[in-house]
Amino acid sequence: MFDGFASSYEAKSASTSEAPSTSHSKRAACAFYEIQLQRLEQSVVSSLPMRQKAPLRLGFGRPLVLNEPLALFNQKGVNIMILLENVKKIYKAKSGDVTAVDNANLQIEKGEIFGVIGYSGAGKSSLIRLFNQLEKPTSGQITIANRVISAITGNELRKARQEIGMIFQHFNLLWSRTVRENIAFPLEIAGVDKAERRKRVDELIHLVGLEGRGDAYPSQLSGGQKQRVGIARALANNPQVLLCDEATSALDPETTDQILDLLLDINKRLGLTIVLITHEMHVIRKICNRVAVMEKGKIVETGPVLDVFRNPQQDITKRFVQQLTDSEDTNETIESLIEKYPDGKVIRLQFIGEAVERPVLQRLMQRSDIEVSILQGNIAQTNNGSYGSLVVHLNGEETAIQQAIEGIHQEQVELEVIANG
Repeated sequence: MFDGFASSYEAKSASTSEAPSTSHSKRAACAFYEIQLQRLEQSVVSSLPMRQKAPLRLGFGRPLVLNEPLALFNQKGVNIMILLENVKKIYKAKSGDVTAVDNANLQIEKGEIFGVIGYSGAGKSSLIRLFNQLEKPTSGQITIANRVISAITGNELRKARQEIGMIFQHFNLLWSRTVRENIAFPLEIAGVDKAERRKRVDELIHLVGLEGRGDAYPSQLSGGQKQRVGIARALANNPQVLLCDEATSALDPETTDQILDLLLDINKRLGLTIVLITHEMHVIRKICNRVAVMEKGKIVETGPVLDVFRNPQQDITKRFVQQLTDSEDTNETIESLIEKYPDGKVIRLQFIGEAVERPVLQRLMQRSDIEVSILQGNIAQTNNGSYGSLVVHLNGEETAIQQAIEGIHQEQVELEVIANG
C-alpha cells in the first residue's frame, strides 16, 4: 500500500549486516516495522485529504517522505478522484445574495464518466468551475486528485490545475493561432521544450482525429473540428480529470454523437476521469456511468444512469427521462388503449440489462392459454446497459391471466398492472 515504506524497509534490510543465526532479530525487526506501518496508516488516515508535509521517521531514524498524498477510497474500496463536501457558492448581487451551489456533496470515482444534468440556472456551470477553482467556494471543501484544491493558492494551485483539463461550449480557441499552436499553448506555458511540444502535439492530433489539419486556423474548421482541438488542448498536460462544460450544446446531433464517441474512446484509452455538464439526457444516456441531477443549486438525485432511467425519484429527473421515452405521449396513448381493450388486463413490463434479450413473451405464449398483444414499447441503450419497457394486453380466463403474471415475475422482469378488465 505504501511504496515509500516498502522501499525504506528494503533499503534497511539490504544495508544491515546480520549473521545467519540472528533470525530472531530479523523477525523482531519485521514485527517492529509492521507496528510502525500501522501507526503510519493511522496518522495518515487521520490527516486525509491534506498533504503530509513533514517527513515521517520509521525505526532506526530513517525518514520516509510522502511525496504525494495518498488516494481516497469510498466504502466499496473504489478510488475517489473528486470529493465535494458541503460545498456552497454564493454570488453577491445588488438585489441580494444568489446561491448558485447549495450544500453540494458528491463523490466521483477515478476513471468514470460522470454526468451533471439540469436546466438553465440550475447551477451546473458554477459547480464545474469550482472544480478547477475558476470560482472559489463560499464554504465547503473540494478534493481533486487527492489535493484539497479549495485550500491552495499560487504556484500550488497552478500545478494542481495542470491535472485538470477543461473544454467549453464555444471552444475558446485562439483565433490567431493554428490548430497545432492552439494545442501547444498549455505546453508553452508549462515550459516544455520545443521538440517535446512538437512530439506531444503530433500525438494529440492523431488521438482526436485531426490529421492533416494541424496548420489550419479555427475559422477554417467546422464546429466538431474546433471541439476536437479544444479536447486535444485540454489533454496536452496529461491531466487526470477532464471537465466538459456543455461541450456538445453548440453542435448538431450527428457531430454531438461523434464528439461523445471520441470522449468515450479517450476515457477507455487513458483511464481519464470525465465530468460532463449538460441539459440533454441523450448525452447522459450515451456515455455516462453515473449522473447527478441539479435543481436550484441543489443536487437532488444521483445514481447509476441505468437506475435513474429505470426508476427516477424526483419530478425533474422524470422530466429528463421523458426526453428519451416520450412518457407524456405514452400516457395519453395508454389511456386510449385502455378504452380500446376493456377486457383482460393491460400491463407494463420493465426490462433491465440482460433481461432485455430474453424471449419473455414467447415463453409466456407457449405456456399460457391466453392472448398476448404488444401495444407499445421502447428500448434505451445506456453506457451501463439496456433498459426497455413494453405495454402488453393479456386476454383470457382470469385464472390463466393470473398464472401468466406469476410466470412473468419468475423471469425477474418488473411488472405493473395498468388496467383491470
